[in-house]
Amino acid sequence: MKLWDKGFSTDKKIDHFTVGNDRELDLHLAKYDVMASQAHAKMLGKIGLLTEEETNDLVAELNHIAAKIENGSFVIEPQFEDMHSKIEYQLTLALGDTGKKIHTARSRNDQVLVAMHLYLKDELAEIKSMAKTLFDLLLNLADRYKRVLLPGYTHLQIAMPSSFGLWFSAYAESLIDDLYFVEAANKVADQNPLGSAAGYGSSFPIDRGFTTKEMGFETLKYNVVAAQMGRGKVEKATAFGMASIAGTLSKMAMDICLYMSQNFDFISFPDELTTGSSIMPHKKNPDVFELVRGKCNKLQSVPNQLTMVMNNLPSGYHRDLQLAKEIIVPAIQDMKACLEIMSFSLREIQVNEGILEDPKYDYLFSVDTLNELVQNGMPFRDAYKQMGKEIEAGTFAPKRNITHTHEGSLGNLCLEEIRKKMGKIFG
Repeated sequence: MKLWDKGFSTDKKIDHFTVGNDRELDLHLAKYDVMASQAHAKMLGKIGLLTEEETNDLVAELNHIAAKIENGSFVIEPQFEDMHSKIEYQLTLALGDTGKKIHTARSRNDQVLVAMHLYLKDELAEIKSMAKTLFDLLLNLADRYKRVLLPGYTHLQIAMPSSFGLWFSAYAESLIDDLYFVEAANKVADQNPLGSAAGYGSSFPIDRGFTTKEMGFETLKYNVVAAQMGRGKVEKATAFGMASIAGTLSKMAMDICLYMSQNFDFISFPDELTTGSSIMPHKKNPDVFELVRGKCNKLQSVPNQLTMVMNNLPSGYHRDLQLAKEIIVPAIQDMKACLEIMSFSLREIQVNEGILEDPKYDYLFSVDTLNELVQNGMPFRDAYKQMGKEIEAGTFAPKRNITHTHEGSLGNLCLEEIRKKMGKIFG
């Protein structure tokens, strides 16, 4: 059951190799192929290539298929090459010759393209929403623990005082940068490629503006060759957005793994959010965050994976492009899983509120103590040398009642300003 069937069959090995895992992946995309097919059918009716009755019958049967997809009863059996062939078969089975007319003025190439664009628009919106959920949680945690001090590090050496307010809100504000990339990816996805056919348009007088509005695209990908060249490009744009979020989550997961260790003991989690050891009964392992770190590091490689597949392909369609699907679809599922588990776990974080009582953290306050000398009239370089001598002599007495007041410091987190910045992304 192939859209390109001319009455002969290919070798089974060729079939297996060329189809790959498309049937499984297409279950994620079938909903969007139906949406595009409905818009296409209505457009064919509008320009007179279908009668009103044929158009209504196709739309109704596509609604029936959409319901099966929604309730999970839609399957793509091994005799079908992909979702497109299964859906067209269902239409032909139900409607006869009317079903055979659905492929008029389109190619499987622009079917794949438009389904992927619609799918990525929805997935990017969901990723954006999940990132916002995590953002809100992080800002709430920042506000709750804004007065709890935390060691800051440079070169993994004790450096200056930080706070849980700074730590949580740093990752919150970083998510804003990540969503700028996600927004850019959505701009790429929000262009209708339907009507480009095999990449060179159609001699039928199709109305591409109609399908653009019908499917809710912001605009049209006008040039049909440019539309075809969007295969792989829209996936890569999405991958860059996800890689940016993944970089933020991976770094935070690494912090959490460090901070949970007995050597740091800054934070902990309830037993039910950790795992144990098969031989060491004392262990509370941060497996969740280690897996987030690993999965997010993998996600940061996805743009490069797509580049390696698409690189140096000339314009026009090539079967290599099919491989983008098996890279981007699982990556999206991993991205959403990591966002969900981070929000789920961080709601239960337990903060150690007495970390800096340990005298080994006294040197955190050297800069603030030095700054007090400067404020009292001593030149900075002289104050720096005096502080160095006191530290070397063991006579350093830290100034612990620190005051940081500038925007974005531990005494002035600007949480509302950060919240407003995120608000602009969501309009």
